Amino acid sequence: MDAATSPSPSARLLRFSRAERWVHRSIAVLMVVLIATGAALYFPAISVLVGNRPLVSDIHWIAGFALPIPLVFALASKTFRKDSGELNRFSPDDWKWLRSKDRRSGRIPVGKFNAGQKLNAAFSLGAIIIMLATGSIMFFSSLFPDDIRTGATFVHDWLTLLIVVVVAGHTYMAMKDAEARVGMRTGYVAQPWAIREHPEWEAPTEERR
Repeated sequence: MDAATSPSPSARLLRFSRAERWVHRSIAVLMVVLIATGAALYFPAISVLVGNRPLVSDIHWIAGFALPIPLVFALASKTFRKDSGELNRFSPDDWKWLRSKDRRSGRIPVGKFNAGQKLNAAFSLGAIIIMLATGSIMFFSSLFPDDIRTGATFVHDWLTLLIVVVVAGHTYMAMKDAEARVGMRTGYVAQPWAIREHPEWEAPTEERR
């Protein structure tokens, strides 16, 4: 690669729109609130420390019903809809990326999102829908028979545990990639990082203002 075509270390590429960053932050905050209040409601030791159980319960319900709202509003963004379509498409290279031990080397062509990000997005959307459905059954418990309420509580509790594991893994991976965090915080990433991690991504070349 000659000097004319080599990536500039200082070049910044637009990766995420303002709407996408707003959705990510909103859902992250609401998810942390839900996990924290859920733990306070589920574990007696934490519940005793918090003290005001009715208030914690109200915050949990409000955050739960608010969780899908950022996604609904973000649908007005063309960029968000386009990236949602990208996240929803799995290619043979994505399966190859998952099986490969050198998946971060740039050898396998990766678009704007790698297979791990696509799986995380699919799980997150599915979890939000299921948690909203089961939480609604638990909230409007008088409208449902005992077996439905029991099943909803079972699914809600065990899916919560899985969500905590996935969120912890997502946070761990984010902490290992400083440039990815910069991209989510500012919307822009370094060109060399984009070429290495997402070589098939046709990124806008707009400079950071």
